[in-house]
Amino acid sequence: MRLELTRRADYAIRTTICLAREGSGGLVPAQVIARRMEVPRRFLPQIMQDLVRSGLVEATPGRGGGYRLVRAAGEVSLLDVIEAVEGDIRRRTCVLRADSCKSSRPCGVHDLFAAAQDALLERFAQATVEDAARESAAETDAA
Repeated sequence: MRLELTRRADYAIRTTICLAREGSGGLVPAQVIARRMEVPRRFLPQIMQDLVRSGLVEATPGRGGGYRLVRAAGEVSLLDVIEAVEGDIRRRTCVLRADSCKSSRPCGVHDLFAAAQDALLERFAQATVEDAARESAAETDAA
């Protein structure tokens, strides 16, 4: 079993970290986000569109335009960011079968997996973009 983010969620988190580092109100152009956070320029418009549509990011078009977080980075959870680009990430299919677990006859690992999934989602809900930005800055400073 592999626990890893999709490329889309990874890019969305990187993007919001970049916006958080800019601080309140500062616009960050798309090309700056792509360069600083190593997000491929061809993927960035899709990611930004999802983040804007979700209400996490505001776009200002035109010369001198760019993107900014709508709320403070400490108020945006990583789960908010992930679900903005992925939708509801809760697993709906059984880990042992190809379809959903029946509530009357759940599989042997249903309860264990559900508890682990709930714990992971709760951790993403508690971690903020501000936390991630602080952590990534510490990693950069240590390198």
